[in-house]
Amino acid sequence: MNKKEIAEIKKNFTTDSGFFSVGKVLSAFIDAEKKIVYKDVSLYNLLPSDEAELIMENLKKTLSGTLGKNLREYAFPKEEYDEGGSQEFLHRLLVSKLSDDELCDAFLERIAQKMEYISTYAVFAAQCTYSVLKKNRNDDFEDDSEMDYSFIIAAICPVELRIDGLVFSDDGKIEKKATSDRIVGVPSDGFLYPVFSDRAPDVNSVMYYTKTYKKPNVSFVEDFLGCEFVMTANSERETFHKILSNVVGDELDLETITSVNDKLCDYVDSYSNETEPARVDAKKLSSILWESGVSQEKLEYLPNVYENATENKPLTATNLIDRKTVVEVEGITVNIGKDSADKVQMQTLGGKKCLVITLDENVSVNGLPASVQ
Repeated sequence: MNKKEIAEIKKNFTTDSGFFSVGKVLSAFIDAEKKIVYKDVSLYNLLPSDEAELIMENLKKTLSGTLGKNLREYAFPKEEYDEGGSQEFLHRLLVSKLSDDELCDAFLERIAQKMEYISTYAVFAAQCTYSVLKKNRNDDFEDDSEMDYSFIIAAICPVELRIDGLVFSDDGKIEKKATSDRIVGVPSDGFLYPVFSDRAPDVNSVMYYTKTYKKPNVSFVEDFLGCEFVMTANSERETFHKILSNVVGDELDLETITSVNDKLCDYVDSYSNETEPARVDAKKLSSILWESGVSQEKLEYLPNVYENATENKPLTATNLIDRKTVVEVEGITVNIGKDSADKVQMQTLGGKKCLVITLDENVSVNGLPASVQ
């Protein structure tokens, strides 16, 4: 799925859309001992309106975030198509439209047993159908649909135990609350199956959602979905830094780092209207490093270093960039905006390397205007 396809589903993910409908909704509660202590399967239209609205809100959140960070598409390995495999199971669940009680029970049991989670959580899943709108030659939507895209969307929501000390009661008194509440939070994980690729269903892949892309739930991807986990945004960034350090070595100074970052930012920005995120492979990185002044002698090491670090898999460019440059020494941190990089230089003064900042008339210290005279 690309950005446009995700946006199309998200935009129409509402019962107010004449092209979207929700069938059955599965709700469940799983405790810290992996026991399913509550389960309900109901037609969406028969749920109380306020409850239905909250469930839909949580499900829709699993379509949010940045592609390549919060949202990652995974293709199923071939063994997952065999009986009992994750693709085969999810496809049966899709075809059943959540109408098979045994399948719903098995679905919850697979989540409980295969996913590692630190506390109790709620599970919401819904069978939805989007009537895919036609597009004309100008890539504009028409009023007619050309096919139905049926999918299962699910959200894993942590449950917090909230014990309030003092409350204002209905009889107008401030008093201690005697009971506690179990509050269902926003989704931490979720998935969409099948994906909506080339504006059509693709049963060979699944879209995984994580709220915290720096710490995704690896067990959900590998054990429940049965897919090979790929690097997180943080891991890509760390890998990129190691590649730069190993290739550039002693040439990796302030000027080179800011130049590489600026060129990557420009590259990402050039993809702002593209449906796919910008990717960086060894060839693209070599071009950026060359333009940033890295010697050809150093660049000869890049292909092997890149292959060893990534197995020649491209990196997501947006995970590699900084919109500002941060220079740190012990006790001092300097944040440099992209448009102000020319005001900062490394110079040798009195035999020591120094960071020299050009000051203009508008200088403030602790929020107060300060004289530069």
